[in-house]
Amino acid sequence: MAGTHALGIDIGGTFTDIIIFDQSTGAVHKAKELTTHDDPARGVITGVHNALNGVVPPTEIYRTVHATTLFTNALIERKGAVTGLITTEGFRDALEIGRERKYELYDVHIAKPTPLAPRNLRLEAPERMDPNGMALKPLDEAKLLESVGALAEDGVESLAVVFLHAYANPAHERAAVAAIQAKFPDISLSASHEVAPEIREYERTSTTVINAYFKPLAEGYIDRLATEIGGLGVEAPFFMMLSNGGLTHVDEAKRTPVQLLESGPAAGALVGAYFGGLAGEANILAFDMGGTTAKLALVEDGEPHVTYSFEAAREKRFIEGSGLPVNISTIELIEIGAGGGSIAHVDALGLLKVGPESSGSQPGPACYGQGGTDVTVTDADLLLGYLNADYFAGGSMQIDLDAAQSAAQALADDLGLSATDVAWGIHDVVNENMASAARVHIAEQGKDPRDFTLLATGGAGPVHAFYVARKLGLKRIMCPVAAGVASALGLLIAPARVDRVTTVASRLDAMDWPALEEKFAALEEESAGVVTETGLDASTAEITRLADMRYVGQGFELVVPLPPGPYDAASESALLGAFEEAYKRSFSRLPPDVTAEIINIRVSVRAQVPGPGLTFQAGGGGAAEPKATRKVYFPENGDYVETPVYDRAALPAGEGLSGPAIVEESESTLVVGPNSTIRVDEGGNIIVDLLEASE
Repeated sequence: MAGTHALGIDIGGTFTDIIIFDQSTGAVHKAKELTTHDDPARGVITGVHNALNGVVPPTEIYRTVHATTLFTNALIERKGAVTGLITTEGFRDALEIGRERKYELYDVHIAKPTPLAPRNLRLEAPERMDPNGMALKPLDEAKLLESVGALAEDGVESLAVVFLHAYANPAHERAAVAAIQAKFPDISLSASHEVAPEIREYERTSTTVINAYFKPLAEGYIDRLATEIGGLGVEAPFFMMLSNGGLTHVDEAKRTPVQLLESGPAAGALVGAYFGGLAGEANILAFDMGGTTAKLALVEDGEPHVTYSFEAAREKRFIEGSGLPVNISTIELIEIGAGGGSIAHVDALGLLKVGPESSGSQPGPACYGQGGTDVTVTDADLLLGYLNADYFAGGSMQIDLDAAQSAAQALADDLGLSATDVAWGIHDVVNENMASAARVHIAEQGKDPRDFTLLATGGAGPVHAFYVARKLGLKRIMCPVAAGVASALGLLIAPARVDRVTTVASRLDAMDWPALEEKFAALEEESAGVVTETGLDASTAEITRLADMRYVGQGFELVVPLPPGPYDAASESALLGAFEEAYKRSFSRLPPDVTAEIINIRVSVRAQVPGPGLTFQAGGGGAAEPKATRKVYFPENGDYVETPVYDRAALPAGEGLSGPAIVEESESTLVVGPNSTIRVDEGGNIIVDLLEASE
């Protein structure tokens, strides 16, 4: 590599984080800008310019990695392209019918998610494949093009092509895409055999339509951003972060942008795994709280959990079944509307509530001085003394403390409380919201939260970590270096990753073993090709084989890691053993005398990016001395306490401090309450041990 610096760009709902890391020296250059929702690229370019700051020559950047919430927001806010669907004759309404199961059994007014492709933009084409991939009816291209022409007249910009059983034989879909491209070159196309080549029509259709919904947005945005960054003199390869915790090249991201839906939160989970591993903590609860949302992910034995399907844009109190199913691999996490910009209000019962509505970056919290009048979590944290008004975002933002006080007082008057009581109430309520979400997420995994260390990142994560940990009964908190821009940092440790899937649908005792091995080999070859296109050596990649397995007669599968191949008839017992072990972990016992079957097979190929990785050292030398003191509210004392404030960069390794204390760096602030100890390890991580963790 010609340069030694890596550039990470993470666009969040409130802030855009930029980080430049020097692989040769460990030096970090950071910038934090308010997200410019009208034109996200504008905030990115400003941030990159500020991070370079005339200190790092643009030619020293050897790779750029980007994650964004742009596509998630486009889905939630329904601001994607005008999207149509061409499907098999007779299946026009499969997308709207969905699954028979109701997410609210007794709700007679239940409303399902509104399809991204409305019924008037869903048309049919005469064709039919059977489940084995045999053509029952040939594709009628003339009628296909007639339907597409009608959709084009109705303003369709992007089109999903989803034919029945295309996972078994994509010949008709390929022919349809070729014919449509030839006659309608301006329409963006997404075919199900390229986006989600697996069984189950509703989920496959939903995933393909979502991909089509923001494919034009992704193509234009990614190209423009790469061009504008190049205009700053950065000529390095440009990569995109995927939801599965890996990165890929631009063309692959534009082909299937649905893989980018959870790219930003995935980077936060990677940071948790990485820094937890360096500190010897194998079990981590990665807690990333920004300006708009909070994300929580479990890391066990050094690896974040990965799932292969999830629901996006849930509409009814986050209930399963109220969202749009997406069949992609993604790091498993929970995301709630709890961030620095979350607005506090009084509900119909006269109770204090916080979120999920957020002030975002425009107008932002009242203290931003941009016209916001509602009191938010950030306003409350300022009034409690947790944040320094003169050093907010490293001093790059002018904070209006009087505006925060006025907003809090208005809510206090409604509740008949003091402004301080309201500020602590906001802080405590949002902490309970996040702790409740964490309890549910951890319980769904069958785990005990007390077995985990809380690793706090994001601009607001370290501010709230102490009392979230107290509520969960945790004994330890970690806060890594550059915690406020940790998701951007996580982009720089992500490997290239490619996940591929195909359906086989066969009992183990009737398996065509040569055909199974041939399908695995084809998936591995395709994945290796993407890794090579990303600029890495596919021969050094780590290959994992998995299978979606179940017992015959069951409705859904377990994703099971398999022993390495190649497979033949003698492999049956090994694959069955892997399934039975996974089944017992999930359900405790095996059913008697039932045959197992494989529905889908998967491969995951990961290739590490060259370089020494991220290493940091504790900054200070000698004794730790506070740079200042200020009055900070701690409920244990029932009042404000004169509290030492430390500069993180000056804290030496090893020396123990006692809470309460405030530790500041430019993009985040760590709040440590009473009855705790603080130390910095050799890697620069702050370790907080809670001496009286509640049960």
